[in-house]
Amino acid sequence: MQRSLWYYRTKKQDDEVIEKLQMLAERSPNRGFDDYYGKIRNEGLKWNRKRVLRIYRSLKLVMRRKYKRRLPSRIKQSLQQPLKPNINYSMDFMSDALTNGRKIRVLNIMDDFTRESLAAYCNFSITGQRVVAVLKDIIAERGKPEQIRVDNGPEFLSKAFCKWCKSEQIEIKYIQPGKPMQNGYVERLNRTFREDVLDAYLFESLEELRIISDEWQEQYNHFHPHQSLRGTSPLNFAKAFRRNFIVDEGLNMSISNNTQPSTNNPSSTMKDEHYYKKV
Repeated sequence: MQRSLWYYRTKKQDDEVIEKLQMLAERSPNRGFDDYYGKIRNEGLKWNRKRVLRIYRSLKLVMRRKYKRRLPSRIKQSLQQPLKPNINYSMDFMSDALTNGRKIRVLNIMDDFTRESLAAYCNFSITGQRVVAVLKDIIAERGKPEQIRVDNGPEFLSKAFCKWCKSEQIEIKYIQPGKPMQNGYVERLNRTFREDVLDAYLFESLEELRIISDEWQEQYNHFHPHQSLRGTSPLNFAKAFRRNFIVDEGLNMSISNNTQPSTNNPSSTMKDEHYYKKV
């Protein structure tokens, strides 16, 4: 063997081809080599077919990849607190089990402004249709929100839930996968519910859990001293806000009847608009 052959190192630069094939395989994992090579040629890249095939085989892309449904990219959004009730709801699921081992689920829904627990619905299985039914009951009592903040669970990605929100003109705000604190309000409610209900009792039936959950919800809304509300309970805070809001509205109406509102006054532009403050 010649000395030059022993020390020979290939000068082929296949990094660009490798990167392109990996990108195509990530984007379309259920396609094959012919499809990838056709896309490469249509993009104007004049790579030899045998060269691309050699790299395709070296990357072990011949083995068909398992197709996985991918979520659309979620944009990170700062947690915002609305300045009025019925603007933004938060929802999340919790899981537990009965004494016989059967799994149960709890759907918690809250108003981000008043911190009221709007629902603590319990069942063995909660589908997207059932989520819509619970929301319809809440809306019939207090009106519909403008936004709902949820995670990327299958119930919140279901066609029934998405179609209903679109028909009701309710915006769905999805958090990023693996970032539960982007839905921090309802996560804090979940902790209180687990400490007071799920971890405090052993349930033999679903009906027993529902009774205790309803009692907890009423006690929480009427008497729980919420720290973010300066020790006020959610319902007392909501009543105080409505009372002050009615007084402010009456004052604004009396002023508008006597004088023309000034365009330089920022408070004159705040009527009928929704504002948020960052947390």
